[in-house]
Amino acid sequence: MVNRMIQGIIAALGLAALWLLMSGLYKTLIFVLGTLSVLLTIFIVNRMDKVDGHKLGYDIGIFATIKYLVWLMVEIAKSNWAVTKVILSGKKPENNNMFEVPVTQKSEIAQVIFANSITLTPGTVTVESEDDNFIVHALDFAEGDMDALADMDARVSAIETDNAGAVS
Repeated sequence: MVNRMIQGIIAALGLAALWLLMSGLYKTLIFVLGTLSVLLTIFIVNRMDKVDGHKLGYDIGIFATIKYLVWLMVEIAKSNWAVTKVILSGKKPENNNMFEVPVTQKSEIAQVIFANSITLTPGTVTVESEDDNFIVHALDFAEGDMDALADMDARVSAIETDNAGAVS
């Protein structure tokens, strides 16, 4: 019960911070609407948990995740540059390709992070999720892409905690 309350408070604080950052306005009406929105969201999530009983575990380490996000931002910048060069060249990429990428993450949240990381990287999109792999489309496929995705997969797997994927 206490653990659930702490999770609710952390979620509420995170949502409130996101609301404030995205609104950019610090007026009384915005604070009231933001507070009501956060409370409504927490209420709905708690109701959903009671109905279906499925809980999404957060089996990831906070510091490892921050380190991963910094690395991901650098990779996104490098990919942006590569895609920009393809666009500005005026030539249609001839190496676009769909391929399977193996997934080694144990928890659902880590698999979602990996799939979204692939999609966030310009020039690649996670098209489908299967049991143990993702189907990815690349704008300009190169041999090194599989190695880069394997590196990303290993980095996402490294953010998982020891109890990742455990059924509670």
